[in-house]
Amino acid sequence: MKEKDCEALLALGETIQTLTSPQGCQWDRAQTPESLADYVIEESHELVAAIRSGNALAVREELGDVFFLLLFLAQLYGDEFSLAECLEYNRAKMIRRHPHVFAGAKFASLNEQLKAWDEIKKEERESRGIFASLPQSLPPLIKAYRIHSRAARAGFTWPDNEGVERQVEAEWLEWLDAVQEENDEAKKHELGDMLFSLVELGRRHGLKASEALDMACSRFLRRFKRMEEMADAAGLDFCKLDFAAQDELWTQVKEEEA
Repeated sequence: MKEKDCEALLALGETIQTLTSPQGCQWDRAQTPESLADYVIEESHELVAAIRSGNALAVREELGDVFFLLLFLAQLYGDEFSLAECLEYNRAKMIRRHPHVFAGAKFASLNEQLKAWDEIKKEERESRGIFASLPQSLPPLIKAYRIHSRAARAGFTWPDNEGVERQVEAEWLEWLDAVQEENDEAKKHELGDMLFSLVELGRRHGLKASEALDMACSRFLRRFKRMEEMADAAGLDFCKLDFAAQDELWTQVKEEEA
């Protein structure tokens, strides 16, 4: 890190100390690690959104917000461990988990390297379960990706992409059967299975379903806003148009983008 980066982190830490002092802010003084947890999740999502937007200035702002919360948490836990202990623990862990960088280990492939990573993590946690360290609070699409990734490194996966494609087709047919039966529990079950299989299909093609879905949501919102603008320009209330008219606007928006 550059010297000015270290100075900035120190200054931010001092700002947090001031905010939480008796002469500081009532809201900040009332915070606990538990009360900050949701803010960490929220700000992390905002950081990811900024990264995906490609706006470096937005990333700068959101990254600062995340740093603020992390330093705030470190101060709240100050009686149990120091920030230095936290960082040193992580540094040692990263060195231990990268023997090919710091200890001269050789791996024949990236897959072998990742398997070694998992083995080291198992030893650290004194557990032989490959999913022992999987955070249960992960968003479902990210969790599904991690599950497939770890299962694949253990050899438990389809031998080729065609196998996954056939599984997706099978799950689609099972979904249609559940819909025909009008069984809500079965529909929920089959929809979950289909999404789970689609996540693996994307992973095999180097795609993360969470990112792809996020992009699809952004694309839909952008197109919908444009439809509303076009309807308004024509003196029409979009919500009062029938589906055929709305769909025609949707087609025009897609043609504009093309």
